[in-house]
Amino acid sequence: MNLPNLLTLSRIVMIPVFVGIFYMPVEWRYLVSAAIFGLAAATDWLDGYLARKLDQSTPFGAFLDPVADKLMVAVALTVLIQEHASVVLTVPAMVIIGREIVISALREWMAEIGSRASVAVSYIGKIKTTAQMVSIIMLLAGPPGVWLAYAGTALLYVAAILTLWSMMLYLRAAWPDLFPEQQQ
Repeated sequence: MNLPNLLTLSRIVMIPVFVGIFYMPVEWRYLVSAAIFGLAAATDWLDGYLARKLDQSTPFGAFLDPVADKLMVAVALTVLIQEHASVVLTVPAMVIIGREIVISALREWMAEIGSRASVAVSYIGKIKTTAQMVSIIMLLAGPPGVWLAYAGTALLYVAAILTLWSMMLYLRAAWPDLFPEQQQ
């Protein structure tokens, strides 16, 4: 166990803490749950940076990091869907969660056939992740109906569009392996 792996594990531990605080019957729950999610999002960047800088990349970390990210985002979006009870927020959240499932399955399958490198994380994926994390922080920080929630929803649509774009890039890269008979 090294520091980058501990940071990744801390993201998973923060999930029930953030959810518990979000559902507390107090007004400050929005800002505190947003701050916890923001801290968790920062550890996502920090654990990868430290793993590379300290040469502490491990197979366990490579497995756990995307799992922690997807759990954190899926739980936050689920909480927000319930809180906002709005199709306007539900649609981009469904796109984001659905894409994560598709790309995770695609990466797993590509790894099985030895072609995982062709579906590596892209630059557009990093921009998508940043937009997604910032939008979720904004949505958590502001209750439904305030300007911060509207701005967060708009940014979530940007993230959803980038999500679809990055998914298309992944699928295009994997296309020759998905349909080898079309390559002949």
